Amino acid sequence: MASLEFVERPPTADPVGLLMLHHGRGADEYDLLPLADVLDPEHRWHVVSPRAPLQFRGSPGFHWYVVSRVGYPDPETFAVGFDALAALHDELWQRTGMGPERTVLGGFSQGTVMSYATGLAGERPAVSGLLAFSGFVPTVSGWQPSLADRARTRVLISHGRLDPVISVEFARRARELLEDAGLPVSYQESEAGHHIDPRQLPAAGEWLATLAAQ
Repeated sequence: MASLEFVERPPTADPVGLLMLHHGRGADEYDLLPLADVLDPEHRWHVVSPRAPLQFRGSPGFHWYVVSRVGYPDPETFAVGFDALAALHDELWQRTGMGPERTVLGGFSQGTVMSYATGLAGERPAVSGLLAFSGFVPTVSGWQPSLADRARTRVLISHGRLDPVISVEFARRARELLEDAGLPVSYQESEAGHHIDPRQLPAAGEWLATLAAQ
């Protein structure tokens, strides 16, 4: 499988870690890149934003999987997105010398789903953190979260109570699932729809800074 296209925002000095930003459905690799400067204004993190591998006739932009039902990705296309993204993570860990223990996987909507998927899969290594904007832990044939071995993976969940696309109930279920497994979870809701609420970004930036300090 060919490597995914991606863009990078390099740090100004030696990086504290690798921050992956995975875009949502119908967007591209540039969509979340401006978020890097908001979350990390001091440019301490090496930021990479990949382009999802799938395109569908009549649907603009790029996709990680087919949405057959919210919360339940299409298994076949989900596997394509998962395998491509996991391969890119492996490539970047080797190239940058920053391994999963110094990596935060983040995203919005479908990008959050893929962050959960690759960050919690039993066959994948545990990462330092998961930054989850407006997404869900997927229910999909062939994938199960592995949580007993992720106790050191910190998670920030951010979701809008007025989200008409992915209900805030998905975020609440993710919080319960991860906290019950012992993962340290920071959680925030706001009166927002299906977008990243700017009011929630300062807390997300502070959360990211605490991971840099570890």
